[in-house]
Amino acid sequence: MTSQPLFILLCSGEHEKIQMAAMMASVGAVSDRTVHVFVSMNALSAFAKDAPPGQRYSGGAFSRQLLEKGAPDAMQLFEQGRMLGDLKMYVCSMALDITGWSEDSLVDGLFDDALGLTKFLSDAEGGQFVTL
Repeated sequence: MTSQPLFILLCSGEHEKIQMAAMMASVGAVSDRTVHVFVSMNALSAFAKDAPPGQRYSGGAFSRQLLEKGAPDAMQLFEQGRMLGDLKMYVCSMALDITGWSEDSLVDGLFDDALGLTKFLSDAEGGQFVTL
């Protein structure tokens, strides 16, 4: 039986939620599941190309533990999922407009395209949907 595609709407800038989205996306993709991630709102700043390691995320005590223990970085997990499976990543076109950023402002090679929320939600019909 083929798994339903997984659609992850990531709008939180909290490290813990970004990390969970990255773990879900990469595990799903390497498990032969189609995964689509839509990055918007406060999550966008974590994907800034020039964000220094350790300053990319904001979060609580668990975020500090992830950094102290050297857990795999969320950006690396997204990259691995893209390399090893069927993981597509989209940036919210409205969020780009609001911030004045372009796709060139984001981590290189991570995003497939800018997309509107309406299109993402339309594509997500019939799939499993998670919001973080």
